[in-house]
Amino acid sequence: MVTATPPNSSEKNEETAGPSANPTPVPSAPTNAAVALTDTPPGTSPAAVDPDDLVATEKTPTLMQKVQAFRTRHEKWEMAAFFFGGFLYDIVSLSRIDDRLTMVQSFGYLLILASLLLLEQRYPEGTEPPALLAKVWRWREDAVHFFFGSLISVFMLLLFKSTSGFMPYLFVVALFGLLVANELPRFRQMGPVVRVSLLSLCVTMYFACLLPVLIGRIGFWVFLLAVTLGSASMYGLMRLMARWRTDMAYVVRNVAVPGFGVQAALLVCYLVGVIPPVPLAVQYAGIYHEVKRVSPGVYQLTSVDDSIWYKPWTWFGPDFVIRPGDKPYYFFRIFAPKNFAPYKVRVRWFYDHPEKGWTTNGNGFIANVSSNGTDGGYRYYATTSNLKPGNWRVVLETEAGHEINRLSFTAGTDERTEPRELKVEYSTLKEVIPLSAEAFEKTRKPTGTGPAEPAAPAPAPAAEPAAPMEDSPAQ
Repeated sequence: MVTATPPNSSEKNEETAGPSANPTPVPSAPTNAAVALTDTPPGTSPAAVDPDDLVATEKTPTLMQKVQAFRTRHEKWEMAAFFFGGFLYDIVSLSRIDDRLTMVQSFGYLLILASLLLLEQRYPEGTEPPALLAKVWRWREDAVHFFFGSLISVFMLLLFKSTSGFMPYLFVVALFGLLVANELPRFRQMGPVVRVSLLSLCVTMYFACLLPVLIGRIGFWVFLLAVTLGSASMYGLMRLMARWRTDMAYVVRNVAVPGFGVQAALLVCYLVGVIPPVPLAVQYAGIYHEVKRVSPGVYQLTSVDDSIWYKPWTWFGPDFVIRPGDKPYYFFRIFAPKNFAPYKVRVRWFYDHPEKGWTTNGNGFIANVSSNGTDGGYRYYATTSNLKPGNWRVVLETEAGHEINRLSFTAGTDERTEPRELKVEYSTLKEVIPLSAEAFEKTRKPTGTGPAEPAAPAPAPAAEPAAPMEDSPAQ
């Protein structure tokens, strides 16, 4: 490589000494030497440049760098994708409420969350964390919101299975709102007040789901015990935080007020029927023209479809067509955890009166049900008389009045005189959704259909004695 030789120091000094100094001529650089094309004063020789310096040295981005750049440009969309992906994963993977792994995992999440909240107060922003946590300390923010999101989604899905009324849905929607807000940066920056509130909510909902499974009962005193345990947890968190925060006003403002405030709000929500009766859940419900038990563990469900495929105006007719002697049968499967004590549910019928609005048709029918240990739950049915054309609603609720399931249907007079086309289905012990007659015939075994389920008595108004506190058991 050839370069131009710079003048020696003595010649440079003479050149700068005055205008009379004669500069020593510099030999011309060979034609293959690289010369910098810069604006230089006359008489000054430009400095030579290495040809390698003229080659671009910026490296081509790797695939990983491109991916990171893409994530940076679409950070909000990535957050939304992970959020809904995790939510869908919880929907698919969530097992029964009495699954031990689910309960243990949720308890572990609560312990981790409480520990992280305490560590944040012990080592606030700007404080050096302990050496053991130095490498993972920067991920604490993401961990806190990941565990909160997971817990809230689990509780929301369990509550969603246990409700169908308007008021309980409000509570489920509120939990979903918290789940979404948990992913927003502005929500994350609100500090310990919001986090303690979420922790208080998650602790009490955990006990509200766990205690009925352990005790085998539901009721106000069971939920009150869950609130008591949640309040005790908040008190313990407050005492631990007070060791590192000498300002008691700070502890009261950031722990006591939000923590105990959430407990009071949950108790009020339960009393007014906003919180569903976890862990009871209706797996299936439907309205039929006839329901009867044909063999051990098998119920025959008969319905009438008066729509005709080549007559579009018949496609949107009433759900239940009435002929003389017809009665609607409400058939349902209700789930309770294993070893759950027998309990009572009430079936109530409502009619949308043209002048009075929604009115009750009788006082309801009380049914004694129990847990049979299957995913499909215990099957039962109830009926009512004096059916009129119009809008109807049947509500299944606990003995204390908490709504479990609601089913609306329309009734209309059948004007046709030709024979009906009946649709026959079969409800078995193992299949949650009723099987068609063809599918049922394929699954039948020569030795029977499986273990027998305790038979649900047909609630005939004229034959059965009156149920407790009822004027007419089937209405």
